[in-house]
Amino acid sequence: MNGTSFQSDIRYWLRQGNTVNHLLFWNIAIFVVLGLLRLIAYFSRAGAVAFTFVSDQLVLHSNLEVLLRKPWGLFTYMFAHINIFHIFFNMLNLYWFGNLFRDFLGNKRILPLYLLGGLMGGVLYMLSFNLLFPAAVNLPLLGASAAVMCLLVGSATLMPNYEIGLLLLGSVRLKWLAMAIIVLDLISIPQGNIGGIIAHIGGAALGFIYIRLLKNGTDLCQPLMWVFDALSGANTAKPRQKRAFKPKKSPLKVVKKAQDENRQLKLDQLLDKINEKGIGSLSPEERAWLDKHSKE
Repeated sequence: MNGTSFQSDIRYWLRQGNTVNHLLFWNIAIFVVLGLLRLIAYFSRAGAVAFTFVSDQLVLHSNLEVLLRKPWGLFTYMFAHINIFHIFFNMLNLYWFGNLFRDFLGNKRILPLYLLGGLMGGVLYMLSFNLLFPAAVNLPLLGASAAVMCLLVGSATLMPNYEIGLLLLGSVRLKWLAMAIIVLDLISIPQGNIGGIIAHIGGAALGFIYIRLLKNGTDLCQPLMWVFDALSGANTAKPRQKRAFKPKKSPLKVVKKAQDENRQLKLDQLLDKINEKGIGSLSPEERAWLDKHSKE
C-alpha cells in the first residue's frame, strides 16, 4: 500500500462524521509523535530535551504552582500516552464503548462527554493528590483512561442489560462489565498508581451522573454542543427557528425515533452480511447485538 492510498484511507476514515474516529486519530497521532521523540532522545541529548519539553506541555501536573502555569494540561493530558499497552487498551475501549454510546445517543455528545469525563478525572486527581500528599513532589498524569471510563460507565448506565461478546467469557451484560472494571481498579490501589485510579473513578462517576441527569431532562453536554456547533458553523446554514422550552423532557425521548431507525438499519445490514458471507462472518459483538434485537 503506497503513501497516497494510506492518506486517502485516513481522510475517508475521518470524513465519516464519527467523532470516535477523530478521537482515536488524535490519541494515536500524539502517541506516535511522543514515541518518535522518545526514540530520538535515546540516541541524542537534544532529542531528550525535545521529548521532555513536549511531554511536559501535555501532561497534567499535580503541583498546583506548575498547573497554574500550564492549565491546558487539564485537557491535553487525556490525549497523551507513552506506554504502548496503555494506549492500546484505552483505544480499544474507546472504539467499543464510544461507538456503542454513539449508536444510542448520537455523535454530538461523544466529544463533550469525553472532555467532561477527562476533566472530572483530572480535577479529582488534583484534589486527592494535594489533600493526601501535600508535601510530595510533582507527579504528572496522562492518558485517556478517565475519559474512556466515562463513556463506558455512561453506556452501562444507559443500557445496563445490553450484552456484548467477550473472548473466553461469552456474552456479558454491560452493567457487570463496568462493575468488574471498577472493582479491579479499586483492589489494585495497593499496587500503586493511586492517582490514576482516582482519575478513573472520577470519569466513571461523571458517566453515571450524566446519564442519570439526562433521564431527568438535564443534558450536561448541551453547553459544549452549542459551543462546538457555533465553532463549526453548523447553525449558520439555515436560520434558527424558535422553539418553546419544555422543561424536564428527557433528551432520550427526543432521540428515540432516530435510535429505532438506526437499529432497523443495522439489523438489515447484519442480515445482508449473513446472506452474503454466512453467520460465521459476524463478530461476537454483532452476534450479541443480533440475538438481542432480532427478538424484539
